[in-house]
Amino acid sequence: MLKKMSEQLGSFILDFCGATGRVINLFLATCVRLKETNGRETIRQMARLGADSLPIVLMTIMFTGMVLAVQTSKEFVRFGAAASVGGVVAIAMGRELAPVLTGVVVAGRVGAAIAAEIAAMKVTEQIDALRVMATNPITYLVVPRFVAAVVMLPVLVVFANAIGSFGGWVVATNYADISSFTYINSIKVFMKSFDLVSGMIKGAVFGGIIAIIGCYKGLNAKQGAEGVGVATTAAVVLSIILIFISNYFLSLILFVSGG
Repeated sequence: MLKKMSEQLGSFILDFCGATGRVINLFLATCVRLKETNGRETIRQMARLGADSLPIVLMTIMFTGMVLAVQTSKEFVRFGAAASVGGVVAIAMGRELAPVLTGVVVAGRVGAAIAAEIAAMKVTEQIDALRVMATNPITYLVVPRFVAAVVMLPVLVVFANAIGSFGGWVVATNYADISSFTYINSIKVFMKSFDLVSGMIKGAVFGGIIAIIGCYKGLNAKQGAEGVGVATTAAVVLSIILIFISNYFLSLILFVSGG
């Protein structure tokens, strides 16, 4: 029994290390080929990854800001800290909620689409056809999606910050009877520009994770329709897990070590 468990643990560790190495190799190969980016394809991917994701991101973050204000405003008013509500909502949005939730939403929508599209191309041997035509699949498929995700996630985070703070304002002024001036002035007093910049940095990192993991799972999908489904699910799950893990370390770097 112990021997079998040791073998399974060893096999898991080896598979994990092998997969990690292949993901890192894909990331490095993508970085090397950034200068070969296809501008037209990159813009098309930016529209798909960014503009098409904006409505669902805004809806998600707006209600998150409203919930945050509901949970905090009454208590802050009760303890005489109504002038802090806007700042608390805006800082929470800028530092954590906007980049993380935007990353999760985009991972579920875009990460799945990237993995499914590339996995379908592999199953139908379109990727092999690219190699036959002397076209590097990483340059043609991965680089435009990587660049688009890294560029558009911070943009989505900016819009998410604005709509999240707006949702908090709606609740604070109508539910807790906090004046608009008090709410907005609280944001001006407590929030710093670095709170927004840090969220955009996180967004860029999360975008890179979503694109690389989606492309990796798609390129390594097994044959058949089942392989496409497995690759899509695995891409979403792994992307979300890595977003939360990387968010912890980015928070340490940006706000603890650097703060």
